[in-house]
Amino acid sequence: MSNSFDLADLERRMQGAIASLKHEFGGLRTGRASASLLEPIQVVAYGASTPLTQVATISVPESRMLSVQVWDRSMVGAVEKAIRDSNLGLSPTTEGQVLRIRIPELNEQRRKELVKVAHKYAEEAKVAVRHVRRDGIDLLKKALKDKVISEDDEKRHAGDVQKATDKAVAEIDQALVSKEKEIMQV
Repeated sequence: MSNSFDLADLERRMQGAIASLKHEFGGLRTGRASASLLEPIQVVAYGASTPLTQVATISVPESRMLSVQVWDRSMVGAVEKAIRDSNLGLSPTTEGQVLRIRIPELNEQRRKELVKVAHKYAEEAKVAVRHVRRDGIDLLKKALKDKVISEDDEKRHAGDVQKATDKAVAEIDQALVSKEKEIMQV
């Protein structure tokens, strides 16, 4: 068997897409303040797009409030703009180098918008998983063409890749269903 085809590596890459999705889901708020809500936000800092967590400290002083302590005074405006432009519907109040963000109650319309965003994240994760699947199938086709594996081995391994893909997609769907429930719960 060619060492270029590694099912465990493909499965690990698929799990990476799922882990990334779960991290993005953590940023979709459900009416409770959570530092993970702001983690996906990118700030234009020193001419480059930088994760918010690399220019500020996020804390949760109370259940419906986030506090963002910006380290560099010159970055406060950029951080505030990034939070306002993040599609999370948040309006920070600035006090010196600290931004306070009240987490509003979610109304029905906002919940539906968040569900749409969750679906978009899930679709992106499925696309990532399909890319990994395609890479694996391509490796198998090349190994078959180079006569490294037999047609039977290629078919068997392609079946394994498809099983791993189906498992990953089912996991994504399951994560989406539970996130949707969490968002719609009043």
